[in-house]
Amino acid sequence: MKVLANDGISQSGISALEAAGHDVITTTVAQEQLQNYINDNDIAVLLVRSATKVRKDIIDNCPGLKIIGRGGVGMDNIDVDYARSKGIKVINTPAASSHSVAELVFGHFYGLARFLHNANRDMPLEGDKNFKSLKKAYAKGTELKGKTLGIIGFGRIGQATAKIGIGVGMKVAVYDPFIEKAELQLEFFDGQSLNFEITTVSKEEVLKHADFLTLHVPAQKDYVIDEKEFNMMKDGVIIANAARGGVINEVALVKALASGKVARAALDVFEKEPQPEVQLLMNPALSLTPHTGAATNEAQDRIGSELAEQIIAILN
Repeated sequence: MKVLANDGISQSGISALEAAGHDVITTTVAQEQLQNYINDNDIAVLLVRSATKVRKDIIDNCPGLKIIGRGGVGMDNIDVDYARSKGIKVINTPAASSHSVAELVFGHFYGLARFLHNANRDMPLEGDKNFKSLKKAYAKGTELKGKTLGIIGFGRIGQATAKIGIGVGMKVAVYDPFIEKAELQLEFFDGQSLNFEITTVSKEEVLKHADFLTLHVPAQKDYVIDEKEFNMMKDGVIIANAARGGVINEVALVKALASGKVARAALDVFEKEPQPEVQLLMNPALSLTPHTGAATNEAQDRIGSELAEQIIAILN
């Protein structure tokens, strides 16, 4: 079978698929040319990440497609139910990137807590002339230990984020409408482990108590965080969104930053991705990354291997 990994796949995934007798193509085909390429090259398996969209037009007009695979968690760029109604298998790798996303969130949190996102911009420009003034400007950082980590969405990524928070010494407050409690196991370097049972609370409770707030929810019809939710938060909260663009109202976020309700925030995803609003890109209170939550070598290896295992099992 021919496999088109249109948004790329790790060497571990390629090797596993080739060892099973499949031909892996890593050419990146433009969206408007994808339908013809699939048909002209007898592609049976289409693998994508977030860049390529697999909508009804491709599903209807590519009769040779047997499997659509999403390297990652969210499948909002695929018409999943429609594909499955046509007999096409749709797979993803929901667990492979959880820890990578959680680590990115904490990378942002540590940076925001100590103004690293600003200092790293200012030091190259002013460090030799205004060292003392910069030191004074960034002298009011905060520690994460002892603070309350609020988590909205307690699936695999939310739970991975909670584990890091617990390890840091944070209190954890969690909201998820579909989960009442979860058992988390923290594993340590010497083989020891500790179990923690986390019981979810209301969204209002999380918003009210969080010093640091992170979202781990799928794409939504409405905003998860809008002006109403900002008004419930503590003054000076720090927020991270590495979930999906559109779960936070970016206009309301900018207003909350200007008022001081939100001290600083991190965005890895954007409503108008891949062309975020300039007012976000230029806002000094924001720490920004270009949708790189799952972009670690380890996560990509896990994603490639998991996709390969599922594909081989289905085709065999």
